[in-house]
Amino acid sequence: MDILEADSIWLEYNGRKVLQSIYLKVVTGKVTGLLGRNGTGKTSLLRMIFGILRGQNQSVRINGNYISHPYLEKNLLRYLPQAPFAPPGLTVEKLCSLYSVSFLEMISHFPFLKNNKKEKLWNLSGGNIRLVETLLILLSPVSFVLLDEPFTHLDPVIIEQLLVVIHEQKSKKGIILSDHFYRHVLTASDNVYLIVPGGRSVLLKDPQENLKSFGYIS
Repeated sequence: MDILEADSIWLEYNGRKVLQSIYLKVVTGKVTGLLGRNGTGKTSLLRMIFGILRGQNQSVRINGNYISHPYLEKNLLRYLPQAPFAPPGLTVEKLCSLYSVSFLEMISHFPFLKNNKKEKLWNLSGGNIRLVETLLILLSPVSFVLLDEPFTHLDPVIIEQLLVVIHEQKSKKGIILSDHFYRHVLTASDNVYLIVPGGRSVLLKDPQENLKSFGYIS
């Protein structure tokens, strides 16, 4: 079992505290949910964990060892941002090769993608682009993946199947899952953190009830 810990995360913009004293723990074999209202810093936290955003203070540790730039570590972690990231002029087949992802595994979960093997990404629908990009990250041979809004633009049937893939993949890696579809996050997650106003993280002991008490849901 590998353990990723993000500790003492502190981020300010123009004197406004976005994140402060954040602690989050992820272990291989589990899905850790990350919830919070818009603007509470969820994306910033994921980018800081990945190592592409520097705050006033941050510590990311793997099995107790400090890692200054996690994204540079081979086979350690990958990050799905909210915005499209894959070069649109490359084919799905080429992207799978670049990310060391098996196209056969991809279509075993989503057979309809079989016809897109030789298609360049820009020829796919917005939903299929998002699905392919999510699978490129989720199926990667790494210890941890960070998923920021993976369900965006996806049909409900596709989301249900993607939840199955997330459940299967957690046996191989640790997963941080953040999405505004909080019910899907609760369904998939073994534990859930909520970023509350003021930028602090709270580990929810009873997610459904705790989310109500914090006013996240009614």
